Amino acid sequence: MAVIAKRVRITGIVQGVGFRPFVYRIAVSRGLGGYVLNLGGSEVEVWVEGSPEAIRGFLEDLRSKRPPPARIEELVVEDVRPNGYAKFEIRRSGSRVRVYSQVPPDFGVCSDCLREVLDPSSRWYRYPFNSCAWCGPRFSMMYGVPYDRRNTAMREFPMCEDCLREYRDPTNMRRFHAQGISCPKCGPRLLLVNCDGEEIRGDPIAEAAKLIDEGYIVAVKGIGGFHIAALATDDEVVEELRKRKRRPQKPFALMALSIDIVKRIADPSEVHVKLMLGAERPIVLVPKKPGSPVSDLVAPGLSELGVMLAYTPLHYLLLRETRDKFLIMTSGNPSGLPIVKDNKEALRKLAGIADYFLLHNREIVNRVDDSVVRITDGEPTLIRRSRGYAPLWFRLPFKLKNKVLALGAMLTNAGAIGFDNYAVLTQYVGDCDNVENLDFLLSALDFLKKVYRFKEDVVASDMHPTYPTTLVAEALSSRNDISHVKLQHHHAHVASAMASNGIGMEEEVLGIAVDGIGYGLDGQVWGGEALLTTYTEFQRVAHLEYIPLPGGDRATERPARILAGLFFERMGEDGVKLALKLGLDKRLPGGTIELWVAARTAASSPRASSAGRFLDAVSALLGICWLRTYEGEPAMKLEAASRGGTLVPGLRLEYEAKGEQYVALVGDFIMALVDRLGREPVRDLAYTAQYLLGRALAEAGLEATGARTVVVSGGAGVNDYIVKGIKDSARGRAKVLSPKGVPPGDGGLALGQVVIAGLRG
Repeated sequence: MAVIAKRVRITGIVQGVGFRPFVYRIAVSRGLGGYVLNLGGSEVEVWVEGSPEAIRGFLEDLRSKRPPPARIEELVVEDVRPNGYAKFEIRRSGSRVRVYSQVPPDFGVCSDCLREVLDPSSRWYRYPFNSCAWCGPRFSMMYGVPYDRRNTAMREFPMCEDCLREYRDPTNMRRFHAQGISCPKCGPRLLLVNCDGEEIRGDPIAEAAKLIDEGYIVAVKGIGGFHIAALATDDEVVEELRKRKRRPQKPFALMALSIDIVKRIADPSEVHVKLMLGAERPIVLVPKKPGSPVSDLVAPGLSELGVMLAYTPLHYLLLRETRDKFLIMTSGNPSGLPIVKDNKEALRKLAGIADYFLLHNREIVNRVDDSVVRITDGEPTLIRRSRGYAPLWFRLPFKLKNKVLALGAMLTNAGAIGFDNYAVLTQYVGDCDNVENLDFLLSALDFLKKVYRFKEDVVASDMHPTYPTTLVAEALSSRNDISHVKLQHHHAHVASAMASNGIGMEEEVLGIAVDGIGYGLDGQVWGGEALLTTYTEFQRVAHLEYIPLPGGDRATERPARILAGLFFERMGEDGVKLALKLGLDKRLPGGTIELWVAARTAASSPRASSAGRFLDAVSALLGICWLRTYEGEPAMKLEAASRGGTLVPGLRLEYEAKGEQYVALVGDFIMALVDRLGREPVRDLAYTAQYLLGRALAEAGLEATGARTVVVSGGAGVNDYIVKGIKDSARGRAKVLSPKGVPPGDGGLALGQVVIAGLRG
């Protein structure tokens, strides 16, 4: 019988998912000799020798029967000379790196592990840390690559005889060489304590559930950080949690035991259900069910609830013991700071929020918050990219000229590194306006640099001169004697969306950025832009009319000030009288005096072409939201108030040529909207404002460019009605693309920075 040999190298998600045991099983089943091992870059190398027919079958199995979480991006087969291997073996991981590969994200608990946890005859019965090759923590407990137990937090838990036997048993499909396995004999332990660190007697999960049902607030240590768990059906509990978290309006996430429980509180579509059941297990925004038992204080003024399924045995067991089978499960962090990940840190920082603490003794190496997904005009869109998705890379359709370290912008931020034809984003970091989050950003980037043995030759940041990330980039540039590239905010937004869609290096698109604020080339605030864009260059062809922001940031917080300034510019003192007639003085803490001050300082105030500030002004005008307590609040509540709305006949958002650019006349539109107040339903006026905003920018941009591809991005790029307006305008003229696998907001900005800075010479 002829014997041939092949060397196979596989990259993708091939570590931490039971890939080597899978390869071992199919090789043995085919009677092949050779080996499989992880390489230092988390690439897998396979050597097989045997008959041509057996090797052909092996390669077919490799592609078609891979483990559920595995993802093969590249599979290279090389002919080699046989070495006479008599058997097939799994070899110890190597440390050399031939090509780069991905760090596996955390996976939600699989049905097999959950079944064992719920089976009284199983040795994992009620064990909160059960996992296998198909599920459980990966990135959150990794110190580095290759993904072996010695490089994870599980190295502190030597396997017992039973686990070690299964680990060494190649016939055990889910536990053979599964690095994270453990059991009640050898794995992590739970502990329930009060704020003083004193242990509460009894079963920790049962006692924690009992306390929650009694109205107490419990901090729960998960796999990527702490959650704050509380009843979602009790107004007093939710109100108390809001006071303690200093979070007056921002919605809380919920965690439910099962899809059946989700359907008790919300109306998920098949798409929602598929997202919730995926291995990533994100928070999914789902329409709230009429008559839902969830307190209105959980997501005030919004039409959707953020719901995730229990994604660890610990969460599942806790929910199962509670009366409602769903709970508030919000991030465990002091307001504005990183999610807490260590026990001592939790007792110190969360003591003013939680009454009790459900702890365990496994270290969280990399903090990673929950991801958030919503459906925008029928398409899944990431709002926050973190657990389950990070730090998966984006494979670019071209090679970068430079190795780039990108720091993103400031709010809802993430960073990234870029090299060769890869861009790797960090997990969600948050608002980088404080030292703690900046430190988190830099440590997350350091982890990626270590894993990919990366050293940047360019550091990229936003061009805003006072962003902390810009200042950090300047310091890194000076200290390391490398270039610092400052990039326009909305160009980076569009480039991020382009890269996520695999658009080619030379292709030119119409980029529409519907966003809050970004520093413009003219020194003013941009945010509603149509840009003729390549990865390295852009031309502004249309934008929203500049409107005043009296008091700057104060106008962002209190959008009635924007209206006061706009009315005064249009009508003089009669504009102030109009504002008083509309009761805008009652929307400002300074009342009539503040209204007059805002009006008279409009001429000397900053001005913005921002879609976000336009939406804020409309929200305040319609009486929907006049105080911003969290990022995007007035616009989010405006969208929620539009559900079921229709287009108001006769209302137009016109645009006209001014110099070399088209300008959408939002001031005229707001004045026209005033005339319709009380004559049209609020939801129809709200719907019309958002729809026409998208339509006007798209029509102006397409008229200016004749582009065949439209790419939408920016923080408001998740808005149903803006995106619908863009798509309706482009129908029959151009295809419309939204970001894929990356947030359109600032959490995806670093991807654009990597590509722009990486391609510029």
